[in-house]
Amino acid sequence: MKRLQHGWCTCLVILLAAIPIVAGAQNLAEFEKKVTEFTLDNGLQFIVVERHEAPVVSFHTYADVGSVDEVKGITGLAHVVEHMAFKGTNTIGTKSLDEELAAMKKVDEIYEKLRREKHKGALADTSKIKELEKAFKAARDAAKEYVVSNEIGEAIERAGGVGLNATTGSDATRYFYSLPSNKIELWFSLEADRFINPVLREFYTEKEVVMEERRMRTESQPIGRLLEEFFTIAFKAHPYGEPGVGHMSDLKSITRAEGETFFKKYYGANNLIVCIVGDVKPKEVKKLAETYFSRLPSTPKPDPVETVEPEQLGERRVVVEDKSQSVLILGYHKGDIHDVDEPVFTVLTDVIGRGRASRLYKNLVKEKKIAIQSSGFSGFPGDKYPNLMLFFAVPAQGKTAEECEAAIYEEIERLKNEPVSEEELQKAKTRARADVIRQLGSNSGLALQLAYNQAITGDWRNLFKDLDRINVVTADDIQRVAKKYFVPKNRTVAAIKTIEESE
Repeated sequence: MKRLQHGWCTCLVILLAAIPIVAGAQNLAEFEKKVTEFTLDNGLQFIVVERHEAPVVSFHTYADVGSVDEVKGITGLAHVVEHMAFKGTNTIGTKSLDEELAAMKKVDEIYEKLRREKHKGALADTSKIKELEKAFKAARDAAKEYVVSNEIGEAIERAGGVGLNATTGSDATRYFYSLPSNKIELWFSLEADRFINPVLREFYTEKEVVMEERRMRTESQPIGRLLEEFFTIAFKAHPYGEPGVGHMSDLKSITRAEGETFFKKYYGANNLIVCIVGDVKPKEVKKLAETYFSRLPSTPKPDPVETVEPEQLGERRVVVEDKSQSVLILGYHKGDIHDVDEPVFTVLTDVIGRGRASRLYKNLVKEKKIAIQSSGFSGFPGDKYPNLMLFFAVPAQGKTAEECEAAIYEEIERLKNEPVSEEELQKAKTRARADVIRQLGSNSGLALQLAYNQAITGDWRNLFKDLDRINVVTADDIQRVAKKYFVPKNRTVAAIKTIEESE
C-alpha cells in the first residue's frame, strides 16, 4: 500500500466524504481507458497515460534499485551512481572521448594504488600517500579538461524542460522531468543514451559531493545522527539498517569500477519501468520506445534481498548525547507492503499520528503541552521489505523525552483497549480517497505513483484498488493490529540526551 504525501485540501475532503467508495472502481475503469501499457522485447515496461489538457508531458524512469541493494563496503554507491546519470554519455559531456577515457583510466590506476596504501592502516607509508594524493589530484584535473559540464541539463532547459532531477531511496532510484509535448523525442534520445552509453566521468569528484551531503544531512544534523543510530539497532541483519547515503569510510573507498559493475547489474532493461503522462499519442510513444530503447541490454533480473530480519527478542534502546534539544523516536517492526495488515496500518497511522487532528498531536502538543511536535509514520525506511512504524516527539522546553514516551504509550494503549470511533475511521478513509485524487492532479505526481505501484506491487491499478482495502478496515482490525505489533519486545527506542557545552 503506497503511503502518499501528507496534507490535504479541506474543501476536497468535504466533497469526497459524500462520494461512495464504489466510485473508486468506476474511476479506475474510466482511467484505464486513457492508459496504454507495453513491454519491449528486452523487458523494459512502459505505462503511457493520455492527458491532452495542456501541451506538456512528464517522464518518470523507475529503476528497481536502492540503497537496500548495496552490500558491506559499498554503501552509498546507489546514490553515487544516480549522480553519474547526469554526467553524460560517450557522445554527450565530452570534448574528446578517447582522450578522456585514457585520462580517466590513469585516474583509476592512481586511485587504486592510493586506496591500497591507505588500507594498510598503521603500516601505511605516509610519504607515499602524500605523493599518490598529489598525483591523483593532478590526474583528476587533467581528465576534467575533457568534460563538458551539464550538457544534458542545458539541452533539456533549451527545449523548455523543467523539473530535471532524481532521487535515491531505500527501495528505488527515480529519474524525472517534464517537456513540451513537441519535444518528446528529445527525452527518448537523451534517456536511452544515458542508460545505454553511460560514462561515469568525474566519479571521484561526485563522490565528494555525496560525502558533503552526508555531512550536511547526517553528521551536522542532530536528528540525522539520531536516525542513523536508530536504524542501526532497529535492524541488526537487514540492510534497511544501513544509512542510505552510505558510511563515510565506504564513500571514501568505493571506485569507479565498482560503480560500473553496480550499474551493469541493476540498470538492465528488465529492471526499469518508464511512465509517461501528458499530451502524447501512445502509438507514437511505442514507435519511439522501440527505436531508442530496444538497444538497451536485458540482464538477469537481480535477486531480491535474501536477508530476513529476525524476530526481535526484546526492547532495544540507544541514547545519543548531543548539544541539541531532545528528540524521541519509537519504532515497531511490521510487515511489508504486501502484508494483509498494511491497509490497517494506513488507517491506524492516520488516526494516531497524521497531522494536527491526530491523537498524538492533540494529546502531547495541545492538551498536555509536553511536546512542540509529535506524529507517527508507517513504512520506514522502505516498503519493499518488512519495515517499521515510527512515532516521534520533540519535547517542549522544560519537558523530557521520558514524559513524551510515556504519553505516546498511553495513546498506544488506547488503541488496544478502546475501539476507534466511527468518525475517526471515516475521516481516515476520506483522506485516503483525497490522497489518491490529489496524486492524479499533476502529470509528474501521477507518473511517480503509477511507476511505484507497478514496481512494488506488480500492478499500477493498486493505486486505486488500495481504497477498497482501506474501506473495509474496522475498529476491531485496529485493536487487533495494535495488540499484535505494539508490544515492548518489538520496540526500538532512540533519544537525544542534551549535554552542556562544557561536556
